[in-house]
Amino acid sequence: MTYEKPRYGSDVMVDAMKAHGLRYVSLNPGSSFRGLHDSIVNYGGNQPEIIECPHEKVAVGLAHGYAKASGEAMGVILHNVVGLLHGAMGIYYAYLDRAPVVVFGGTGPMALERRRPNIDWIHTANVQGNAVRDFTKWDDQPATVRSVPETIARGYRVAMSEPRGPVYLCLDAGLQEDELTEEIPPVDPERYKVPSRLGADPAALDELASMLVAAERPIIVPGYAGRDPEAFHQLVELAELLGAGVVDTNIRLNFPNRHPLNVTGSDAITDADLVFFVDVKDMGKPTQELDRLTRTIRSLIPDTAKVVDLGFNDLEISSWSHDFTALHPTDLQVTADTAVALPQLLERCREYEQRDPDRRTAREERRRRLADVHDATWEGWQRQAKADWDLTPVSTARLAAEVWEAVREYDWVLTAGTAAGWALRTWDFDKPYRHPGGSLGTATQISISTGVALAHKGSGKLVVDLQPDGDLMFDLGSLWVAAYHKIPMLVVMFNNRAYYNDWEHQERIARHRGTPVENAYLGMEIDGPPPDFANVARSLGWYGEGPITDPGGVQEAVRRAAEVVISSGQPAMVDVVCQPA
Repeated sequence: MTYEKPRYGSDVMVDAMKAHGLRYVSLNPGSSFRGLHDSIVNYGGNQPEIIECPHEKVAVGLAHGYAKASGEAMGVILHNVVGLLHGAMGIYYAYLDRAPVVVFGGTGPMALERRRPNIDWIHTANVQGNAVRDFTKWDDQPATVRSVPETIARGYRVAMSEPRGPVYLCLDAGLQEDELTEEIPPVDPERYKVPSRLGADPAALDELASMLVAAERPIIVPGYAGRDPEAFHQLVELAELLGAGVVDTNIRLNFPNRHPLNVTGSDAITDADLVFFVDVKDMGKPTQELDRLTRTIRSLIPDTAKVVDLGFNDLEISSWSHDFTALHPTDLQVTADTAVALPQLLERCREYEQRDPDRRTAREERRRRLADVHDATWEGWQRQAKADWDLTPVSTARLAAEVWEAVREYDWVLTAGTAAGWALRTWDFDKPYRHPGGSLGTATQISISTGVALAHKGSGKLVVDLQPDGDLMFDLGSLWVAAYHKIPMLVVMFNNRAYYNDWEHQERIARHRGTPVENAYLGMEIDGPPPDFANVARSLGWYGEGPITDPGGVQEAVRRAAEVVISSGQPAMVDVVCQPA
């Protein structure tokens, strides 16, 4: 077949990306996908839109944050072996956090005679996906251009099927650059949709509802349920119906933090007669007391309490990563997607509750007791915050409070970090989109936060990142991404000039061993000289203020920066120097 204008294998790849609704692809440029890059720009008209990043890990983290905040998959393109290895940590964190990231890789050419000397050899591997196979849901490397539409269709479906996660699709450089000699039929996305979600065994769901309604002192522990915005409201209705307290894990925003039945941070679970886990992978963290020195744990769940669970349980359990966590004894486990099962469970609980109206007085009394626990917990946080209110540098509690006073006037979103939990003790998380869930450790937050901001670009929402200094030091260059792509976001530095989480560990070990505690700073401080984050931000196209050490100056600086973000779309940073936390 003769074409008026030549078409290439990479054009087929772009058609498939667009067919499945990928709006963006993040990348750091590389020659192994030069054909695909050209096709995106010139054949696709920069659709999907390229988000240029200074590092592959940043590119994956940005897609991770976008996927969490939007509920949509995002694409990433990584340069052969070296780019894949750079991006591997980001892929692993996306896997842990169930983020549907579709990672495309360039490789080869696999035809040996087409390789450039040295460079194409050292950047090519047998089955490149082996490098990330232990922490992706699926990987594939199509051998022909005709296979590409099906591979991308399947990869998208796998990434978006619950429990969601990253996939890796490796595209031969030779196939990308080959001129087509025949028409490649596209797949019809309407006939390759993401399959329906997993429903619960009706009998098991009935039993679960019966146990919940029969419980006198139930506690609900939600995990990933909040990935479905409707769960935020359904869990409120369920807790109010049952007179149940809620201990939120903050893996996703599952429950309004100021609701009187939210007893997160209290010891309410120690009085429970039933604990209900809702799409929770790690049942131990929210229900156990940890001795940080000896690494010993004690369960806070009473021995007499029933333990019930609704979620994915052992589906897609890893044989490599131990993210499946400890195996906990349970009295009933129902395997299902909570997006399907939770509304069904709520309806069954309503029916069971109506059959037993005599319990309503007891439930109302339970709700009052839990509200008292909620109020006492918040009052305790306020006392703690007041005790450190005037400290210089700024206490973590005051940082969160001053930022809150400035941003509460806007329709706001908090990205990943919560300033050691103080935002959750200060702000009003009243809508499901306010927070897509916590970050996953050092070197994840700034990239995830930028992705969250990208997801809300054009919405008019003020996207706020309470940004740790240690995390930003890994990826300072990522600030350029928001400036270049005009992604509005407000970064307030939670800057304790240290990798303080690890500093605490060294102090703890020193006290235990009798070694000098004053030496704990070695290998931990980010000081002498302290980075001038605001100046770095300004040099990369941001509005910047700071460093601020006076707590009285924080709120007005944040107000000024927030107005810049909202009025101009320019990213802005306020660097606040904080107490160790």
